[in-house]
Amino acid sequence: MEVNTLKDINVWQDFTETTPKFWDGFWERSELGTGGADPDSRCKLAKAYHQLLWSRTLPNGEKMILEDGGSKFYLRWKNFYFGSDSITASFRYYRNKPLLDQVKAVVGDYRGFVEKYLRKLYTIGGLIIFPSGPHQEGLNCARGFNPRIKDRRDLTLECIKMYYDNQPKEMNPLRKSIYEAEHTPNQEFFNLFVDFKGFIDFFFLQDCVDKDYNVIHTIPTTLFETNPIPKDVDTYLRHIQVELDFVEKRNNRIKDFCNGINGKMND
Repeated sequence: MEVNTLKDINVWQDFTETTPKFWDGFWERSELGTGGADPDSRCKLAKAYHQLLWSRTLPNGEKMILEDGGSKFYLRWKNFYFGSDSITASFRYYRNKPLLDQVKAVVGDYRGFVEKYLRKLYTIGGLIIFPSGPHQEGLNCARGFNPRIKDRRDLTLECIKMYYDNQPKEMNPLRKSIYEAEHTPNQEFFNLFVDFKGFIDFFFLQDCVDKDYNVIHTIPTTLFETNPIPKDVDTYLRHIQVELDFVEKRNNRIKDFCNGINGKMND
């Protein structure tokens, strides 16, 4: 499947289908469902989409031209190395199994429910690139392991906003990755976008914020509380629907951009 221009991007493309062995043994590996391969690292089509979509003029005026990172890296530009990251979360942790068992009882066809939302979340609207680094220094890794973030996109964006707002870094749960990563120039990366609005607009994340660019939260929890994941079935199901709605809106924004409606192609 050749992708040469922005107009070749199909925002509804299901990357689980173009990731070799993703569905092989999906339900045999875990009763909660576990893919046999990660679309973020193994899907060549997703990489091609990323490379085309983000190779354009940055808010600071520089033009980012992403190159294939070869066998060692995903994508690269200058001294930046990038990895793909799913920016949605389904919280299918084994330690969350008691809640997921309750979800199973409510939705009936749990396998169909999971497969349906995964196919939608693994479209380009559900993915982003972040600078990658060793171990937990890369933001995509850190946001998943941090007990106060738990892969939530809204809390990740709150941490990024704190950086742009010059908030004390000691208050930032992702300070090690944003400020202190020794081998990952994350501060340089965020400075490419000048400010939080620049970051949001470049990555088509406008539906994550309100008109004043304050982050809209996906789950009603205290900011940066420990283990901020859904605690009951209703909250979990609402969260999944919020994620699906967000990806659909972002896909439409990306589609409009690729068709030259709300952005300049090849800019």
